[in-house]
Amino acid sequence: MDPAALLPPALRGLPLLAESPDAIWLVGGAPRDFLLQRTTHDFDFVVQGEACRLARRVAHALGADYFALDVPRDVGRVLFGSPEERWTLDFARLRGAEIEDDLRLRDFTINAMAVPLREDSPWLDPLEGAADLKARRLRLCSPEAMHDDPVRALRAVRFSLELGLRIDASAAQAIRDGAPRLPSISAERVRDEAFRLLALDAPAAALRLMDRLSILTAVFPEVEALRGVVQSSAHAHDAWDHTLAVVDGMQMVLRFAQDVPDPDGAGDLLLAEANVNLGRYRSELRQHLRRALADTRPTSSLLYFSALYHDVGKAVTRTVDTRGAVRFLGHEAASAALASKRATALRLSSEEVRRIEVTIAQHMRPGQLVKSLPISRRSIYRYFRDCGPAGIDIALLSLADLVGKVVPPVPPDRWRARLQGVRQLLETYFEKHAERLEPLSLVRGEDLMSRLGLAPGPEIGRLLEAIREAQAAGEVSTVEQALELAASLL
Repeated sequence: MDPAALLPPALRGLPLLAESPDAIWLVGGAPRDFLLQRTTHDFDFVVQGEACRLARRVAHALGADYFALDVPRDVGRVLFGSPEERWTLDFARLRGAEIEDDLRLRDFTINAMAVPLREDSPWLDPLEGAADLKARRLRLCSPEAMHDDPVRALRAVRFSLELGLRIDASAAQAIRDGAPRLPSISAERVRDEAFRLLALDAPAAALRLMDRLSILTAVFPEVEALRGVVQSSAHAHDAWDHTLAVVDGMQMVLRFAQDVPDPDGAGDLLLAEANVNLGRYRSELRQHLRRALADTRPTSSLLYFSALYHDVGKAVTRTVDTRGAVRFLGHEAASAALASKRATALRLSSEEVRRIEVTIAQHMRPGQLVKSLPISRRSIYRYFRDCGPAGIDIALLSLADLVGKVVPPVPPDRWRARLQGVRQLLETYFEKHAERLEPLSLVRGEDLMSRLGLAPGPEIGRLLEAIREAQAAGEVSTVEQALELAASLL
């Protein structure tokens, strides 16, 4: 076949940059996705010769960026294109004497196909990956493949869900056998693969499949303690099943927020009510959830992590009083601390860790606010003062938390009340931010000191915040009113 058919037009001159047209092969995901008729922006090349040198030449010819990924193994990366359409080109030196040797060292047969970048050259498929694709089967290239790199277990879950493949029995057993080795692998590699799973369209299914393959608690060990933790009578599930139900609920909520159809239709009634209350904010929510705080991890993936960890502290805070009532006093703070420790161990950025901490520590707050509807402007100001942008994440998590608390369906009155409260929070944040969350200062510290005869000190800051809060609540709108309030508080 013509190898140019696998490449976008801008890349079809690549063979001319190789020292020999026979010395470069397109491998991995691109041939696989071509057979599946899927669009791809990631291309892997194997080079018989100096791969990094060739990658630099390609980058120079394309006017693209070059990075050395692995100098000892001679692997280089080229990033080409615009922010709207970007291609990643990885070049690696051939492993072994022949290309077939290199293919046998790969992870799964579906990724062990190669196309020489020369017209009329045969498609190479020594491990019958094309047949496995047709049979919707995910099979290891060799019995040693999982032992050589346990992170491939997470890739197996992703390929299974993304491509609709069944993990064959031998691969599943190899994944289970290799699970204990996952914590010893580079935290960055585990993080990247784990968060790619959390960014899938169905992260709840990914977490369940990880659990069946015994790798969930190898990556997220703190959640293991939730199994069998009996909750209060207000909950329909133990802490473990509640957590999984909340992740399911989060998937439903975020699909709604991002305007992604629910293939199961399980939440139709809930979503219909959500559409009435929150539908006008879909565009803003979509932008918020797609925003990355670091690297390419979207906020939505951090929110799934928060849903998974939001109650891990219940395992260490559970008490039973003399009347038999089960309590989890302080579980929010305990959960936030455990989640922060895991997020840090996975090398998330400090901003991401802080977002997760706040989201989990405050996840009960929307439920408390909706006990008195409508929520006061003062309470909403305090909520976002304490939570910042995480207040949006917390509002969405509170919806998922309610879904996961009961046996479906959620009582309509409780769901409607929670939605009405969340609507007020979103309305304030997205439509009335300047007026109610960040009003312009009416007075300065110098004004308070001169008009009220005060000396510099923390009292000035306390009075300024009281004025700001009163402005947000709509109680103060002029300088004189601000000064009168300050005087009354002395």
